[in-house]
Amino acid sequence: MEAELAIDVQANYRAVLRRVERAADRAGRDAHSIRVVVVTKLQPVDRIRAAIKAGARDFGENYAEEALPKMQALAGEGISWHMIGHVQSRKARLVVENFALMHSLDSLKLAERLDRFAAELGRVMPALLEFNVGGEASKFGWDASNEERWDELLPEMEAILALSHMRVLGLMTMPPLFSDPELTRPFFRKLAHLRDFLRKAFPHHPWEELSMGTSADFEVAIEEGATMVRIGEAILGPRPRVA
Repeated sequence: MEAELAIDVQANYRAVLRRVERAADRAGRDAHSIRVVVVTKLQPVDRIRAAIKAGARDFGENYAEEALPKMQALAGEGISWHMIGHVQSRKARLVVENFALMHSLDSLKLAERLDRFAAELGRVMPALLEFNVGGEASKFGWDASNEERWDELLPEMEAILALSHMRVLGLMTMPPLFSDPELTRPFFRKLAHLRDFLRKAFPHHPWEELSMGTSADFEVAIEEGATMVRIGEAILGPRPRVA
């Protein structure tokens, strides 16, 4: 059973890499510039281990408490853990202590807490700024749905960039979910435009990363400039049901 699982996950992972490569080719990009982050929310350790055997090295979790036992079980595997879910301020220390990169930095308050804990731990915390490009009330992140109001974002962006123990690498978004991935294209394009806007506003700061795209729409995201795609079920299979 374990061997069959490993074969299934390996086949899935290779299929995703082929799709990444084809999408990159269509966009005239180097596929090696795109990082696949395997989303492990609710997934058991054996499936994650199968993905590691298949070659995956970046893994994303939505909740720090769920990630910790998995991190302990897989210690020494040479993998990187990404925090991709919303983080409450009281969980900021767990993120700084255990994650290589935070994709979901969504407020100045949280940035200041992360900065303080990072200073205490003697590290610099890499992060991506999360923006809500679809204007959905259910989504976290700075509201960037109206391009005419992007100037209003700049004071908080400047304050975050000034934090000495935070290192902003780029942007992240979770667009509205559609059955047709083409319908997400305008939202991915908007995040790329926002990155260009911030580059002009803060030209001395690198804005290299765009984390966007999931199992449902990652190929479109790559065509629009994604450097990180967050893929779960297309690699690990359906999440086990929670009783």
